[in-house]
Amino acid sequence: MSDLTERIKARIANEGPLSVAQYMAICLGDPEAGYYTTRDPFGRDGDFTTAPEISQMFGELVGAACVSAYEALGAPEQFNLVELGPGRGTLMADLLRVARLRPEFIKATRLNLVETSPHLRSLQLEKLAAAPLEPAFHNAFREVPDGPVILIANEFFDALPIHQFVRTADGWCERVVGLDQDDNLALGAGAAKLSDRDIPAAFKDSPEGTIFETQPAANAVAEEIGERLAKSGGAAIVIDYGYRKTAPGDTLQALFRHTHDDVLAHPGDADLTAHVNFEALAIAAAKGGAGVLPVLTQGEFLLRSGLLERAGSLGAGKSHAEQESIRDAVERLAGPDQMGSLFKVLALTGTKRSFHPFDSAV
Repeated sequence: MSDLTERIKARIANEGPLSVAQYMAICLGDPEAGYYTTRDPFGRDGDFTTAPEISQMFGELVGAACVSAYEALGAPEQFNLVELGPGRGTLMADLLRVARLRPEFIKATRLNLVETSPHLRSLQLEKLAAAPLEPAFHNAFREVPDGPVILIANEFFDALPIHQFVRTADGWCERVVGLDQDDNLALGAGAAKLSDRDIPAAFKDSPEGTIFETQPAANAVAEEIGERLAKSGGAAIVIDYGYRKTAPGDTLQALFRHTHDDVLAHPGDADLTAHVNFEALAIAAAKGGAGVLPVLTQGEFLLRSGLLERAGSLGAGKSHAEQESIRDAVERLAGPDQMGSLFKVLALTGTKRSFHPFDSAV
């Protein structure tokens, strides 16, 4: 049993059950044993593989969208290019390689990476060593200097803590992590309740056992982004797995060594995530003042951005094996039965002005 598991059990024994949000925050962000604070979780040797690690084409096409947003802004003389949760820095390295084709973009860019993990910061610096820009690191988005912003967030919101509520005979009770009779971690219904006004009308008659998730942490960040875009101008591209419309269901999951795991089995050693509610995210960003463009699937975003054309160019003159690898990457990124449909893309602007590839969706 890990030290973090023991500490979580001791806290529950002394202070009472933890909300799902508290449990997620501890498992992912504990300074000494948190999942994101102590390791590199990405790639074959980690627990999951993100789109930038599958193919350079992903970051390149995100980069093309950023250049399009820059042009829609009127090509400002200076702006902040921001990435929330940059992983290993792979997406940003590929993005900047494409952006170099527009020298004015690079000249105007001030690169800002929002990353709290010292270990991941070192990996990002290594990956961006040959990039045309040197990053400034921040612990939170609010630390980014004033000025227009073009922001990227790929698989960032899914790791922010969520709250879960379960329908019981006594109403919607908050789901908590406590201890069972054998002193093992266990999920159950706590004392805190969600008021009827906070439950969508369509869910009010849900049967007992139905789970409803809320994402106040994600919504707070989205609203902050909206406020910044409304104040200073800019655009944001949010890519994550999730659902377009608010719906009931338990989406909390754990990944341990590329395999789905019990969410209570390996605190600090497994990745904990939940599907992003894009409707709630868009509402929060609009509350902050942002213009919200129609949500695309990742497949739609990449295909409209020229994924097939880029794949053809990348594979030209390559061996059969290399071409097959590129085709496999296209399928993984955009295929409807893989990441293409599960992942969604939300674009925000400081105005209601669109930019490619979102303009064809307006």
